[in-house]
Amino acid sequence: MPAWGAVSARWRRVAPTTEIRLASRYENDVNFRPEPMTLRLFLLRHGQTAMSRANVFCGRGLDPVLTDEGLVMADAFAAAYADDQWTAIYSSPLARALATAAPLAAARNLTIERRDELAEIDYGAWDGLTAEVVARQWHDEHERWSADPAWNPPTGGETAIALSQRMTNVIEEITSAHMDGNVLVVSHKASIRVLLCALLGVDVGRFRYRFGCPVGSVSIIEFGSHGPLATAVADRSHLDARLRHLEGT
Repeated sequence: MPAWGAVSARWRRVAPTTEIRLASRYENDVNFRPEPMTLRLFLLRHGQTAMSRANVFCGRGLDPVLTDEGLVMADAFAAAYADDQWTAIYSSPLARALATAAPLAAARNLTIERRDELAEIDYGAWDGLTAEVVARQWHDEHERWSADPAWNPPTGGETAIALSQRMTNVIEEITSAHMDGNVLVVSHKASIRVLLCALLGVDVGRFRYRFGCPVGSVSIIEFGSHGPLATAVADRSHLDARLRHLEGT
């Protein structure tokens, strides 16, 4: 797992050098103030699917498409943020994530960079089932997972620790490639919550109880001189009231 202290240290090393170089170029301009280099990651969960609406486990092994409402959610995000300057767009390779990324990519004429690491957690045998069914059929495994998913995977699935490792690996790639600007990262419910834990110093075993992540929501992480800072978590202000109150997760 990347050391986010090291990422913070990289920002501290780069920013002063940049300020010195800019100050030299504009030393005779008394009104000039160099802007600090800031990278903002927009962690967007995909729009609604039939499985999110039914509130069943839906991991990387399943690939449902967006519902009509899910497509509207994707369009609503793009409409709200299309006027911003975007550096890059990254997405899970699953259809629901790619379809969510597509409207903004089209509006800004950007290529969607697919990364397997951004896919949802692997729920194994639990895919497509409700929590109630899983609790009956795999009682002990479900109890252990509910208590500590960091080290206890779904039956035949993936631990939160393993998910955290692959998510932070791809975020390290992104932060190395982009020193500043706005970068959209489209992913999934468990994946985004685990990543928020990893970035913000929260036990990943608590990811289900520390952060919300409803469909179509965006969390914004700003990388500054002190490392990752959450400036928004699970924000859905870009969705209208009807979309925000649809059934499901």
